[in-house]
Amino acid sequence: MNPKLIKYLKIILPLALGVFLIWYSISSATPEERQKTLDYIAQANPKWIILSVTMGIISHLSRAYRWKFLLEPLGYSVKLSNSFMAVMAGYLANLGIPRSGEILRGGTISTYEDIPFKKAFGTIISERVIDSLMLLLIIAIALLFQSELLLSYLQEKIASPFITLAMLLGLIVMGILFLKLIKTSNNPILVKIRLFGEGILEGIKSIYKIKRRRAFVFYTFLIWGLYVGMFYVIKYTVPETADLSIGPVLVTFVAGSIAMSTTNGGIGVFPIAISAALLLFDVEKPAGEAFGWILWGSQTAINIIIGALSFLFLPILNREK
Repeated sequence: MNPKLIKYLKIILPLALGVFLIWYSISSATPEERQKTLDYIAQANPKWIILSVTMGIISHLSRAYRWKFLLEPLGYSVKLSNSFMAVMAGYLANLGIPRSGEILRGGTISTYEDIPFKKAFGTIISERVIDSLMLLLIIAIALLFQSELLLSYLQEKIASPFITLAMLLGLIVMGILFLKLIKTSNNPILVKIRLFGEGILEGIKSIYKIKRRRAFVFYTFLIWGLYVGMFYVIKYTVPETADLSIGPVLVTFVAGSIAMSTTNGGIGVFPIAISAALLLFDVEKPAGEAFGWILWGSQTAINIIIGALSFLFLPILNREK
């Protein structure tokens, strides 16, 4: 297939999926449900939205500051302003082209701080490894809080636990065999997968070189605490979700985090995923979708605004570069 066509499809298909999901969400709802959703959004208390957006901005600043800890062992001391604007420019890029934000972020800091791109991009891989571990931790905590609901759901949906266990063991065995195949194969695709995996391992190893480890751990937990906090305060914008405890909020957070990776910035799928998660806790669909749209809309708006300003001010504040 033509490489240019593949490139365009990577951009168009996720965006088209997001637009389709928005259309599907609207068209599948009854007029009463659509009106309820709009009413919830219109009546949302702005103070909780402002608080959520503020948490989002602080989390982005914290991420930019934490990035400095990964660059220091490589011999680079970057300006916080450049680090922050590179992060925000990356977020804006992800809204247009999925996964392009990390590349743009690495290229931006490479341009304005004279850091080799490969080194800068390696630190971003390190970040992604840590962030993946944090998401797994939150998933584990969410399962712990909602273990009774999960077990009840599994009992209803799974006919035989022995079959399920056999399937899990089968998947584990297949995974081990696949890893062995990757290590020994000369197939170009498998070689690329192996090199990618080795890059991730190198990223993990680079974390051990951090000089200010305590500060790095502190900012990591601060970032993810603020992420959860963004969800938690938004629950007060919709009457039906205001009384949710931390357990349901964590389940909703996990659903939203996964949804963000499926389309450009989670467009279309984010509110649907939030609504689906909240249905488990007897929150009606219009209320759940309103929750999702309020959160996604406010955070996306601030990413667009600050991201666009970052593109504007980066060359202005770095004229000497």
